[in-house]
Amino acid sequence: MNLSNVSIFRPVSLARFVPCRALALAIPLMLAGCAPHDFPQYPPNYREFAYVTNGSSNTVTVVDVVNVRVDREIAVGENPVAVAVNPHRNEIYVVNSGTANGQGSVSVINAENNTVAGAINVHRQPVSIEVDAAGELAYVANAGANVISVIDLKTRREIAAIGTGEEPASARLTPNGKTLVVANRKAGSVSVFDAAARSVRQVFEGCPGAADIVTLPDSSKAFIACSAGHQVMAIALARPESHPVQSPIVAAQPDRLEALLDVGQNPLQLALKPDGGEVFTVNALSNSTSEIVTGTDDVQGATTIGENPVRGLVSPDNALLYVANFRSQYVTVYSIDDGRRVGPSLHVGDGPSALALSSAGHLLFVVDKGSGDVAVVRTASRSLFTLLPAGRSPNAIAIKAFKVI
Repeated sequence: MNLSNVSIFRPVSLARFVPCRALALAIPLMLAGCAPHDFPQYPPNYREFAYVTNGSSNTVTVVDVVNVRVDREIAVGENPVAVAVNPHRNEIYVVNSGTANGQGSVSVINAENNTVAGAINVHRQPVSIEVDAAGELAYVANAGANVISVIDLKTRREIAAIGTGEEPASARLTPNGKTLVVANRKAGSVSVFDAAARSVRQVFEGCPGAADIVTLPDSSKAFIACSAGHQVMAIALARPESHPVQSPIVAAQPDRLEALLDVGQNPLQLALKPDGGEVFTVNALSNSTSEIVTGTDDVQGATTIGENPVRGLVSPDNALLYVANFRSQYVTVYSIDDGRRVGPSLHVGDGPSALALSSAGHLLFVVDKGSGDVAVVRTASRSLFTLLPAGRSPNAIAIKAFKVI
């Protein structure tokens, strides 16, 4: 039985730091800093690991989230750049971008023993991966080949290659599994596909540097960051005609461009609230984040965040936005309900670039690309717990939790 996805870390002093529970046995004076709720009690068969891709080491660092320590480092393919988990099987998928002109691959890691169980060949320069909700198919964006690889995860092979615009940067499947949205970075366009037929429904131009994508929980809309400019594209996704009982007939609707929304300069990434009510842009060149109300496409304004923000993450309770500021050693915390930054920024390692929360939400893992480590932050106290070593140029993170049967 599986549970979730997300994070990682490196020691900061005191004999290279060990988890609070171990410190409590060895150093009683430290007990006050180790609140019980910071470290949940897990059953003996519970496992949780964070997987960090190290682009320049050709490895994945595996972090034991339960015991807050590095478990091992696994050799994968050349230049790993992205990672995803299977929601139903204990497998991790690592995208190896390879060389500029060479074929890329996806390494499959068995989470139960943390070994490489296989590799799947894809096309040139794969850069992202999306796993469907059933854990049966994956969609890999091959930026150097202008195609999306459709992978059968059970047989571990490519079963289709879908042509896209130039340099696809990301592909996102709607929660209902019916629509695949692809951002074509170099083409400055967005392709919308029927996921079952694997056929294009619409192509929307006018999104320079199309990059990150989020889709709403009800599968009604997609937002795409136009990273080479200062806008976010909002697309209303097609819906069939429906006849709800004791309700008016809902007319069919095709895919349509709903709005181009002005945000800050160089919106690199989008962070969606779990409830789908708002989406936050991370504006790298404006050092800000903008809030968009998804139902009305209203931009609520921008908030200064930090130096070169590159990644945002909303807490599961919809209350906080964590933002990694790449040209610094800080993660900023923003209160969504209050509409303002809260407390001092979190001091982590150099060049924070990726974020993940543990399944219980008690730890925030921050991948520090510059210093080559992972900061572990206690979310309750918003304080750094420790730093864990990673490989060279760590760049992405995902977490897998499960029980061994």
